[in-house]
Amino acid sequence: MKRRELIFLLGGAALAWPHSTRAQQKAMPVVGYLATTSPGAYAPYMAAFRQGLSETGYVEGKNLAIEYRWAEGHYDRLPALAADLVGRKVDVIVARSTPSARAAKSATSSIPIVFTSGADPVTTGLVASLSRPGGNLTGFSIFTRELNPKRLELLSELVPQARVIALLMNPTNRGSERDIRDLQEAARTKGVQLPILRAGTDGEIDAAFASLVQLQAGALVVAADPFFERRRDRVVALASRHAVPAIYAWREYAASGGLISYGINLTALSRQTGVYAGRILKGAKPADLPVQQPTRFELVINLKAAKALGLAVPQALLARADEVIE
Repeated sequence: MKRRELIFLLGGAALAWPHSTRAQQKAMPVVGYLATTSPGAYAPYMAAFRQGLSETGYVEGKNLAIEYRWAEGHYDRLPALAADLVGRKVDVIVARSTPSARAAKSATSSIPIVFTSGADPVTTGLVASLSRPGGNLTGFSIFTRELNPKRLELLSELVPQARVIALLMNPTNRGSERDIRDLQEAARTKGVQLPILRAGTDGEIDAAFASLVQLQAGALVVAADPFFERRRDRVVALASRHAVPAIYAWREYAASGGLISYGINLTALSRQTGVYAGRILKGAKPADLPVQQPTRFELVINLKAAKALGLAVPQALLARADEVIE
């Protein structure tokens, strides 16, 4: 072989080598994010979710892509949105609610899923057990339903004269009937009546609040539901306009002017969800990651809202509050 030909061949090999290496490198991982609500309502939680991812070394736009799918409160869209994420072959699906988790599980048995569930993930069939989930799902059980009786108790302590406490719930949520049964039992124990207000549209929310006077309701429990979360400011404003003391599941309601809230910190939960997703991207198996449960619940009281309602918050309740908004 002539010297000139040998140089040409070696040069060609050098030029081809980087292309071959790039082809063998793994493409940027993709997280599919499936939520029942809208991006506006979840903006603070998304920032916390990205923070959790960054703690495991993943930064959106740098070494990670996120495909967002928002059902905008329409649960019937979730199966198609989940199927779309599966079709795009994402590396992990983050399902932010029990309905989202069900849709994701029905769409794939191979792609890892990190869920947030307000219902018991074992009884609803998402996982085999909390300590050993099995399959391709793991995540967080956040006790939204289990805390409803406690919310009724706190509201009764704050408004002891209320003999009728209404429940505002979304009838399109599959777990709503269980919520009703649990709260009815708690209401019987407290000796209060519990009329049920069903609202799955904006008009039904308005009608529900308008019916409070006729029901002679002295207080209101607002169920933990993405539908109401997406309309948080509206619900808080209606409670203020109708002068009804209301308790909510999340701190964000009290921060928006609501009277009282009791539940987990959703921002902290979102960060932990990001950490779990990052661990899976690094190779952890969902079956080996136990379903986490909260160990701390926040009681938040808005004194400005209490004053507007003419309520004197008991000192015993204030002493137990994790946060008091002046």
